[in-house]
Amino acid sequence: MSPEPDRAAVRQGGADLAPSSGGEHLRDSRVPDFFIVGQPKSGTTALYEMLRAHPQIFMPDFKEPRFYASDLPSRFQAPRASGLAPETYEDYLTLFEPASAGQLVGEASTAYIWSHTAAGRIAQARPEAKIIVILREPASFLRSLHLQLLQIRIEHAKTLRKALSLEPARRAGRELPREIERWPQVLLYTDRVAYVEQLRRYHEVFPAEQILVLIYDDFRSDNEGTVRRVLRFLEVDEDAPVRVSEANPTVRMRSLRVDGMVRSVTVGANPLARAGRRALKTVLPDTARERLRHLIWRRLVFGRPRPADEELMQELRGRFAPEVRELGEYLGRDLVKLWGYDELG
Repeated sequence: MSPEPDRAAVRQGGADLAPSSGGEHLRDSRVPDFFIVGQPKSGTTALYEMLRAHPQIFMPDFKEPRFYASDLPSRFQAPRASGLAPETYEDYLTLFEPASAGQLVGEASTAYIWSHTAAGRIAQARPEAKIIVILREPASFLRSLHLQLLQIRIEHAKTLRKALSLEPARRAGRELPREIERWPQVLLYTDRVAYVEQLRRYHEVFPAEQILVLIYDDFRSDNEGTVRRVLRFLEVDEDAPVRVSEANPTVRMRSLRVDGMVRSVTVGANPLARAGRRALKTVLPDTARERLRHLIWRRLVFGRPRPADEELMQELRGRFAPEVRELGEYLGRDLVKLWGYDELG
């Protein structure tokens, strides 16, 4: 029986997980058998979607519960259709109640890879858990991450170069968008590519055979084959049909202003917006309004990413070359050649 974390202690990132006092409900609940822990923008959403389609696997509709990342603010989450992110251990375990007795239970939270507490707390809650990591070439990862943070309105610096230049100020608590004043770590891009440090946190608390490290390039080039490798790792039927998926593609934020206008009308953020929302409701049914909103977002707010700033990409590859060499040695794989770092001037 897995213990219940003391959420007050979890928020402080300090005390050990406390035994449950939640009665029969918690004693009968399932703690995940496996965790997809990251990186973001590296195929984790696609892998999550493909695994949850397997008949022997249950993963909840809610991706990113990140309950065990106690060093990150628990309330920093976009609202989901069924409510907010789980606050209590009971809420968290409720996510997995629909699983049948014969299914393997998993969850996916990309914050777990860069959280300093998640590995230890997962190991304490579920020492037999299997851990899945996906790593991506650092420069392309940071570019895609920056575009994602722009898209979800966390980042306000319109270029990655500008965002990187703000890191010293942001470490000191300055130049932070209001939305993440309690979580400045999210915009410290270069901390995200401390791959060896991140992997060591898991290898310190889990046996090597319980950790599977995937490389994003392999997942991109052989989507189905990589998923079947994961199925073997999880010890479920690897011959089951696999639905190839490319979820959560990278997009570019074309206009923060138009996006703000659309969001204002959608949620009725001020009297004028509420009046506009009421007017739309009188002339358009719900489905038509939703189609119109997505059309505006697709045509006016989001678009295909611009070509990468190759000068910046080269600068970043030079900067991260030591980390790539160390990671390759750590994993026993020639990532320097795979990621083109052998061609740096």
